[in-house]
Amino acid sequence: MPWLKLLHISAVVVWCGALLYLPALIAAATTAQSAARDVQPRWSSLPRRVFIGLATPAALLAIVSGTLIFVSQGLLAPWLIFKLGGVGLLVLGHGACGLLVLRSERGQRRGVRLACQGILILTVLCLLGIAWLVLRKPA
Repeated sequence: MPWLKLLHISAVVVWCGALLYLPALIAAATTAQSAARDVQPRWSSLPRRVFIGLATPAALLAIVSGTLIFVSQGLLAPWLIFKLGGVGLLVLGHGACGLLVLRSERGQRRGVRLACQGILILTVLCLLGIAWLVLRKPA
């Protein structure tokens, strides 16, 4: 069981780090694309690579390992329901980052920076709420 918790915590750290980094990366790539039409392909594809190669696998691993933990422990408490609601909000934020990557790649730059700022703020608030719930859970 300890290895499963370690896997879960590691995946959560990577996923949350990617969710905090992606909005800034998307906004920077969008700004670079609008400043110069001949942006290097590596720079313009970086948000997609981080989203597909890092954030999404980490999210899936975090969700699967977390589910295995609470199923194996038979745990169902009110704090867990609220935590799972917060995880659901993170999943929505993850999806919103994916949509912003697509918008940025399609050249639809209008409102992308503002949306990135909103997603970043909501992600931070959600992460703080989840961390508070996990650290204050009853023994």
